[in-house]
Amino acid sequence: METNDCDNNAPVRGGWERAEAEALYTLPFADLIFRAQRVHRANFDPNQVELASLLSIKTGGCPEDCGYCSQSAHYDTGLKPTRLMDRADVVAAARRAKSAGATRFCMAAAWRSPRDRDLDHVCDMIAAVKDLGLETCATLGMLTQTQAARLSGAGLDFYNHNVDTSPEFYDQIITTRTLQDRIDTIARVRDAGLKLCCGGIIGMGERVEDRLGMLALLANLATHPESVPINLWNEVGAVPVLETAQRPDSIALVRLIATARIMLPKSVLRLSAGRQYMTDELQALCFLAGASSIFIGDMLLTTKNQQRDKDAGLLDRLGMTSLPA
Repeated sequence: METNDCDNNAPVRGGWERAEAEALYTLPFADLIFRAQRVHRANFDPNQVELASLLSIKTGGCPEDCGYCSQSAHYDTGLKPTRLMDRADVVAAARRAKSAGATRFCMAAAWRSPRDRDLDHVCDMIAAVKDLGLETCATLGMLTQTQAARLSGAGLDFYNHNVDTSPEFYDQIITTRTLQDRIDTIARVRDAGLKLCCGGIIGMGERVEDRLGMLALLANLATHPESVPINLWNEVGAVPVLETAQRPDSIALVRLIATARIMLPKSVLRLSAGRQYMTDELQALCFLAGASSIFIGDMLLTTKNQQRDKDAGLLDRLGMTSLPA
């Protein structure tokens, strides 16, 4: 299992068994980081980080009952639903993100599935953001094949649709749609020729086995996601997982990033939600383990994010640079 770790021409494998993922995860820490760093260096510049920005273009009122989410209409989280943003406001936000150093701009709407008339407006946003020279991403819920094709035709680069967690834990946090519903949308995204952004959330009360099961699920897709966001659950009042949530300790998080790097060698691993809970030292270890992207901006959808000047200071202290905007 180790011989081709550092060969960037080696075929990306599937067929991962849960036991294989666990064997990696439980390696002595130094050995695990060494292997992950070899894979990382074979596929990425270890001293460069991609900066991305995420904007909620339609917030709240979602009919899904995702037990971790402040935007679900099932829970009284105090979040006021909004309408779909105007195109001009989205473009202005994208310009600000680019000025701050972002090369990738993601637009998120709290829908179960987009309505066709709303998709018309989103496609206009995508084309306009693309014209700014930014890589585009959208997360809009479940898609039909026709909708996926329309997004591709509008110039969308990536579609985000997370699996969230392991197959075993999934129905403990969501009941309004199945994991297979998510897999079906992922297949439609691929059929439309779009790149895939697909990851999950940790710290909701799942076991380590569930985190590894999520990685195995991603690594066993026919084509690995080009982008894999790893989210720490952000504390949100009045949602079900608040009762079971437990933030993973720092070493456990770094082990997960390193394991993901080995299992998903060419995927961009994104430190996403929850970075405000992470120390500089923890983020540095995550970069060492194979993380290669962060989200910038004061907010990620409805929760706080790390401050941009703090990010810049950390990257400078580590001798790391961001991708040129």
